[in-house]
Amino acid sequence: MDQINFFKCLADETRFNIVMLVLGNNEQCVCDLTEKLELSQPKISRHLALLRSSGLLQDRRQGQWVYYSLNPNLPTWCINVLNTLKNADLQPKVAPSFQQINNYCE
Repeated sequence: MDQINFFKCLADETRFNIVMLVLGNNEQCVCDLTEKLELSQPKISRHLALLRSSGLLQDRRQGQWVYYSLNPNLPTWCINVLNTLKNADLQPKVAPSFQQINNYCE
């Protein structure tokens, strides 16, 4: 992943929030993200597709659900930037009632 595409991915508020939620919870399902971000499933899925195609996220299927996590093959500098953002306490903008970690897909 090159620097320009990495930062383009994070420049969008929805994608930034998705990445921060995934980073903070190791893995997230589309249904969790739609609930926490209060956005439609198609909008979340479109952003997830871009994050996956860029190589920032990876997915895995479990039954009817698709779970997203950080790509473990990201360059070290990407991981360092993401951890810096996480440690800076830049919280994703989530619905107040979903601040707790819940799994809505099960």
